[in-house]
Amino acid sequence: MLSPSFLPMAYLAAAVLFVLSLGGLSTQESARRGNFYGILGMLLAVGATLLHDRVDSFGVIAACVIGGGAVGAVMAARVAMTSMPQLTAALHSFVGLAAVLVGLSSYLNPGKELEGAEHVIHDIEIYIDVIIGAITFTGSVIAWAKLDGRLSGKPLLLPGRHFINLLMVGSIIGICVPFVMASGPEGVVGLAGFHWLLITSVIASILGIHLVMAIGGADMPVVVSLLNSYSGWTAAAAGFMLSNDLLIVTGALVGSSGAILSMIMCRAMNRSIWNVVFGGFGTAGGSAPAKPAGDGKEEAGTFTEVDGEALADLVRDARSIVIVPGYGMAAAQAQRAVDTFTRKVRDMGTDVRFAIHPVAGRLPGHMNVLLAEAGVPYDIVLEMDEINDDFPRTDLVLVIGANDIVNPSAQTDPHSPIAGMPVLEAWNARTTVVFKRGRGVGYAGVANPLFFLDNTRMHFGDARASMESLCDAL
Repeated sequence: MLSPSFLPMAYLAAAVLFVLSLGGLSTQESARRGNFYGILGMLLAVGATLLHDRVDSFGVIAACVIGGGAVGAVMAARVAMTSMPQLTAALHSFVGLAAVLVGLSSYLNPGKELEGAEHVIHDIEIYIDVIIGAITFTGSVIAWAKLDGRLSGKPLLLPGRHFINLLMVGSIIGICVPFVMASGPEGVVGLAGFHWLLITSVIASILGIHLVMAIGGADMPVVVSLLNSYSGWTAAAAGFMLSNDLLIVTGALVGSSGAILSMIMCRAMNRSIWNVVFGGFGTAGGSAPAKPAGDGKEEAGTFTEVDGEALADLVRDARSIVIVPGYGMAAAQAQRAVDTFTRKVRDMGTDVRFAIHPVAGRLPGHMNVLLAEAGVPYDIVLEMDEINDDFPRTDLVLVIGANDIVNPSAQTDPHSPIAGMPVLEAWNARTTVVFKRGRGVGYAGVANPLFFLDNTRMHFGDARASMESLCDAL
């Protein structure tokens, strides 16, 4: 028999490791150590739980752990960096679905006799867990579909959508009363209560779909971060339901850190969290999508193009270069070619740095991960606030697959969908070269006047092939 204090002490140690993991993940230099602490904490938590006296089906648990671990390992090994946002959204959906299933199971079989107020509290905990889990599950599925291109990135703005959301939230709150009252005398579980729980899970699932469908593609990095927060609160709610201290602590850590990251990203976009969740990107008064220049098909204006040899001459003449990566770099898997270019140019004595916008890509930290994977030194990868003032003293800026984060309309056009959003002021450099696959508007459908400025040159084509050709020319 294990000491009664063993499990709480093991959970406390695991919680400390999770805190250390979050601390390690806060910087690129310590991210590997943070991952190690997280893995160690999870192994400790799972191992300690298996030693609990209520666990007696080791064969079933082993099959689930081995099977799930194998699936996860294959997914992680096969996923491309361009698909990392989709994978993250999919994993969040698993958390939500697990919470719903555990909540339904816990209602049917509480595991111990509950009476009076204790039973009411337990039912409310189950109810909250199922609601948050259902919203997280369906919202994450829609986010995955949008990020994977299976659904359009444009926001779906139904007439009276705010009233529809309010009606669903009101229904969820109202159904809680008959659900709690459905339990029989002395806390006997009633089928009526289970039916109310199923109805609530359906309504919450529809709410999750409607909320994320109304969010545009440009807000997807914030959505991924928000869903991460939802999954944390789902785990915390499950912790209260199961009287599991570690789930409560871990869920609160994930939920609060995800919420803080979402607010940081919203601040970087000059938007409120409510505007992201309920507004729909690029809407006029929150009712209809703003119409991008060129009907969303092609940029309006005259491009000044530059070929490979002329671009190589610009690089040779530059003493300082700033590279601004965006999702286009990830889509072309150009990060290693960019690293090769960086090393080659630094060997020539040129100062090269990277400018990272908080919402570049479609996942928080997307560009940082790509550059770290390619081996770009951490000390030349700078955040927006660290480098924006240096653009006027920069000879050459290379914008690789980025659009909205270098759009001057954010500062010059009060009617632009991105008006007021802090951006990287690449246009202030002596020369700006934009690497772009095609001539259309970007993922968010917002026209970019940077492409037509006198000091801007456009280099069309696949970013990876373009960078490799540039390296050859140098």
